[in-house]
Amino acid sequence: MPINLASYIEHTLLKPTTTISDIDKLCLEASMENFAAVCVPPKFVANAKKMLDSSNVKIATVIGFPLGYSGTQIKLQEIEEALRKGADELDMVIDLSALKSGDFKRLEEEITTCLKPVYDAGKILKVIVESGILTENELRDCCNFYSNYNIDYMKTSTGYATTGATVEAVTIMRSILPVRTGIKASGGIRTCQSAMELIEAGAVRLGCSASMQIMKESRENKG
Repeated sequence: MPINLASYIEHTLLKPTTTISDIDKLCLEASMENFAAVCVPPKFVANAKKMLDSSNVKIATVIGFPLGYSGTQIKLQEIEEALRKGADELDMVIDLSALKSGDFKRLEEEITTCLKPVYDAGKILKVIVESGILTENELRDCCNFYSNYNIDYMKTSTGYATTGATVEAVTIMRSILPVRTGIKASGGIRTCQSAMELIEAGAVRLGCSASMQIMKESRENKG
């Protein structure tokens, strides 16, 4: 049975030069294609919510983006503000410096603090681990660590690192993470073939800025 590709896609626009008209266009396209979600900068969450209020498209935004340097309390404030504005899903960059340093105590403080308001609100948390800059052992350590927490998704990338989503990273993540934790692949997904390969590897969400081109290719392939 053919998959519904649109249901995997988070139509994404996170450029620093993003304007309100860009967000309006993104939301219109997402509504037309019935994508799973849009992923927008925090300042545009309320605008996207208003645009998509009568649709099934969820509103995702980013926390601690794109470097993950923000302290836990800053990330917590960002989460609380995004929830107030109507975000359904929050994609949080973990403290990559702590991960690289093996400081799992800091990562534990971060995830336990930041999970609470999300779950109290009945919303979704994705942790971004930037797999392209991790060694295989670091990625495995990350998966093992976050398996202890009820995160909804682990996300490969911000899209700002040199390497984005890869089949290899998704395969490793799926082999370790519990079934309850979905995988969001993002960063550099520009073709229908790439999207399908990542889904086959175990991704259940795809963060894409080239969503419309991917859907065009998908329809052409079926046609």
